[in-house]
Amino acid sequence: MNLAEQACNIVFFGAMGDLTQRKLLPALYQLDSANLLPEDSQIFGLARDTSHEKAITKTEENLRKFIPEAEQSTSQLASFLDKIKFISFDFGDKNGYIELCGQLDQNPDSIRLFYYSTPASIYGQISENLDASGCLTPDSRVVLEKPIGHSFESSLEVNSAVAKHFDESQIYRIDHYLGKETVQNLIALRFANNLFGSQWNQNFISHIEITVAEKVGIEGRWGYFDKYGQLRDMLQNHLLQLLCLVAMDPPSDLSADAIRNEKVKVLKTLKTITDEMVDTHLVHGQYSAGAIGGQAVPGYLEEDGANTESSTETFVAIKAEVQNWRWAGVPFYIRTGKRMPEKLTQITVHFRQQPHYIFDPEQRALAENTLSIKVQPDEGISLQILSKDQGLNSGMKLQKAPLHLSFSDAFSMERVPDAYERLLLEAIKGNQNLFVRSDEIEHAWKWCDQIISHLEKMETPLAYPAGSWGPEKSYDMIAADKRQWHEQN
Repeated sequence: MNLAEQACNIVFFGAMGDLTQRKLLPALYQLDSANLLPEDSQIFGLARDTSHEKAITKTEENLRKFIPEAEQSTSQLASFLDKIKFISFDFGDKNGYIELCGQLDQNPDSIRLFYYSTPASIYGQISENLDASGCLTPDSRVVLEKPIGHSFESSLEVNSAVAKHFDESQIYRIDHYLGKETVQNLIALRFANNLFGSQWNQNFISHIEITVAEKVGIEGRWGYFDKYGQLRDMLQNHLLQLLCLVAMDPPSDLSADAIRNEKVKVLKTLKTITDEMVDTHLVHGQYSAGAIGGQAVPGYLEEDGANTESSTETFVAIKAEVQNWRWAGVPFYIRTGKRMPEKLTQITVHFRQQPHYIFDPEQRALAENTLSIKVQPDEGISLQILSKDQGLNSGMKLQKAPLHLSFSDAFSMERVPDAYERLLLEAIKGNQNLFVRSDEIEHAWKWCDQIISHLEKMETPLAYPAGSWGPEKSYDMIAADKRQWHEQN
């Protein structure tokens, strides 16, 4: 049975780009396979200098490449491809929009979902042309890919340009981390379980780590990445969204605005990093040549097309503070970097030790409970507890033991859906609670802008070898508080 009965025309701007081909179309295939794509829906792919025949052949190749073989069906694939029509399209040519409108008018009662998989700088132009050509209806929605601008001022410009043609209720600003199963489970973990809800404050938590590590380098995206850097590309959106979900107060209900209101409150209370705090609260780095998995990899300045004078950061670590009652005195150590030893997105919550310790003094360092929330890969939740070591001669010697929930093991009868599957489905259904509101984007940029201004005044980023966890100074930053990153424990 379809979850959404009203047909949906989905229009991808930038249809032959990596994101659409690698993630978005495979996600729609999975929705179609699960009978979650409304009947009579159509998919329009807009791209420069292509033909339908050429594009559909390439798309079939990519679907077979990016969809696990066990989840492919020849008949289902053929049925899905029949729903797609590719159109050679110049985003600046108004006549093309008139032709697109004619195509969409053939299914006049459908929802119209426009997905901008293009640079944010042309979001306004696309929106204006869609409106002027008559493509927009009251049921139209638009999905905006990150990053929304490159600063607070530019984000205002992008949001304002789109808002001239779409109401806020029609705009779906996407951060694919919000569609991940574990991130969604943060809401349930915190607010459905008193075991954690009652402990989720400065009385019981000493500090929190948020790590988003990538094994890859820039993957041929030199022109894009060198302009943005790791802070703009990853921290401003992914890490701050995770921080908000960890730190926010309970929403009044599960509605989109109730959740987003609480996230905005967190962003407003993030402490500004002043000039005096830079040395103890901020580290940035750039990877040099090294090895990952035994394979030699070049440094950032040795990548193809590199500007050897570039000072763009590929790593950033920050000691952040949320200035409210719940989190007074609790630091959030957040870091993200490229060319690290493994691909990992993880939140680690460190609970305070028992105030009165009665066991072996030499084991005092063990006496801490940690909650690890792994977002990727192998999504799951693990609670590290202390128990008595087994054996007649062990006495009351302590040992660490995990209580572990692996989603792939616990729900082995079901595949864990990709984040884009959930987000596309929610956009089709008109549910905004997994998407980002304009004021969230703007407050996130306000906080990041002051950090960017510090980076611009700092010396060259600290070198760290590819395959490491970043510059040594990032270890010094957390060690100054007598703490360690998770991989040191």
